[in-house]
Amino acid sequence: MSNMSSFRSYGKVDEADLHARLEARRRTRRRIAIVALSSIVLVAVIVAAVVGITRNNDSDRVEAENNGHGRVISAAIKAVCDVSMYKDTCYDSLSKGASNSSQMQPEELFKLAIKVASNELSKASDKFFSDHNGTSDDNNNNNIMFLDALGNCRELLSIAWDSLDSSLSSGKSVSDAVNDLKTMLSSAGTYQETCIDGLEEAKPGFRARVLEYLRNSTEMTSNALAILTGISKVESSLKLRRLLGEPPHEWLRPEDRKLLQSPAENWKKNANAVVGKDRFAKYKTINDALRAVPDKSKKKFIIYIKKGVYVENVRIEKPKWNVVMIGDGMNETIVSGHRNFIDGTPTFSTATFAVFGQGFVARDMGFRNTAGPSKHQAVALMSTADHSVFHRCQFDAYQDTLYAHSNRQFYSECNIYGTVDFIFGNSAAVLQNCKILPRRPVPGQKNTITAQGKKDPNENTGIVIQNCTISPFGDLSGVETYLGRPWKNYSTTIIMQSMMGSFIHPSGWLPWVGNSAPNTIFYSEFENYGAGSSTKKRVKWKGLRGISYKEAGKFTVRAFLQGDRWISDAGVAYKPGL
Repeated sequence: MSNMSSFRSYGKVDEADLHARLEARRRTRRRIAIVALSSIVLVAVIVAAVVGITRNNDSDRVEAENNGHGRVISAAIKAVCDVSMYKDTCYDSLSKGASNSSQMQPEELFKLAIKVASNELSKASDKFFSDHNGTSDDNNNNNIMFLDALGNCRELLSIAWDSLDSSLSSGKSVSDAVNDLKTMLSSAGTYQETCIDGLEEAKPGFRARVLEYLRNSTEMTSNALAILTGISKVESSLKLRRLLGEPPHEWLRPEDRKLLQSPAENWKKNANAVVGKDRFAKYKTINDALRAVPDKSKKKFIIYIKKGVYVENVRIEKPKWNVVMIGDGMNETIVSGHRNFIDGTPTFSTATFAVFGQGFVARDMGFRNTAGPSKHQAVALMSTADHSVFHRCQFDAYQDTLYAHSNRQFYSECNIYGTVDFIFGNSAAVLQNCKILPRRPVPGQKNTITAQGKKDPNENTGIVIQNCTISPFGDLSGVETYLGRPWKNYSTTIIMQSMMGSFIHPSGWLPWVGNSAPNTIFYSEFENYGAGSSTKKRVKWKGLRGISYKEAGKFTVRAFLQGDRWISDAGVAYKPGL
């Protein structure tokens, strides 16, 4: 078996999906051309929709494009749908849901787009699980991984629905809401995509079937995100006052902020719960301590975990907000597990430590998966928590070590060990002042540091590695090591102001399939140094591009994570810009 075929067998999507992916890329390029042309007149049509579309007469009705049935739609709907990726779905869903669409403003149509996406997801989910309840397909009854993947889907689609619902009930002015709303909608799309990927992983060839159930909901979610992007581009000039109301943002209580910005010893002294192996600790396991955390609390709940190895799989559930965990050091307080793909667990469920509740902070802890390189996907930590912060933590595994799944995340002064795609996901994640340590994989395998999963051009996601050190852990002679490979068509990864050792392959990046990458990816290297940082022999992909100082600034902590007060409130030192 060649090196490449051996490597490919460890990928996240089965080889049978290759031809479908290539065809999808061709369709995507055609769609992008249409969207690009529509974007040229984006400001004009949305301004027209905001200030000029108020008449209810024949002139306000236009024939839909790409439709042979002479269907008519309002000019307002056409204006906001023309920049979406799925125009027909957008036209149909908004036309059916609007009571008097010719008089609806874009922000009202945006809310309607979320509502129809939410309704469609709910219907599709009910239908899907009714048809696949574990007994409807005899071939699946004994497939434990498939049933586990179904369970993951049930949870993921529920969280996706919750993200859509939350975006409707969030109360902020449009200028303040745009970033949060983009994050919610980006995450809603990611949850649905993870469901689809997980079922394909467990049952190769199943992707097409589940896509039939979720096609409308995924397209409607994308359309809502596209409409929001269009509105945000003209919001400042039009001074749209309100989207969903504007109560004050809930930041930390002053006493919480003061404590978290004090020395770590104060955190331990003031902990709400203590976990330890000794007789003085009230809780012996982390999961026991988590049962004491109140739901949806705006107050920080601090758990001090004394040094020791805690062999348990931990989940910070979605209602557990503002949990803070502090250990005695990344090599002293360690959470350890060994779930893995080869032994029958879907990737999403392999995480030793999984975080769903927003506002999570971990400090001075280690997270590891001991399954080893031969067990393929085996996650040490997975976070889908918005505004999650990891400071002086260690993530130790092989393939798929750190799953930065969705929402906004920050990693500071952390150590990350792994082999294949060991920093992956579709969050907006910044890693700053970290040590990235590729290690020896199974024979014949290649190392890839990142695999970013951005699927939609309007998602505000990507992996940013800033001021980090990329060096080998142990002897990597004979092992090809790459900076990453594009998991999805809009994969976005920026490595800047970081040191790269000479072991980095001169071509830098590896294709996911074939010999190239989609033109729609965004990969860049900026102001890096070290023997492996030379870009002279890098792959010649259109999506691998140089950026200016100003462009690089868009990927710094404050800009890319849409604000940084939540990081400073966690008591973590960081650099907000370049």
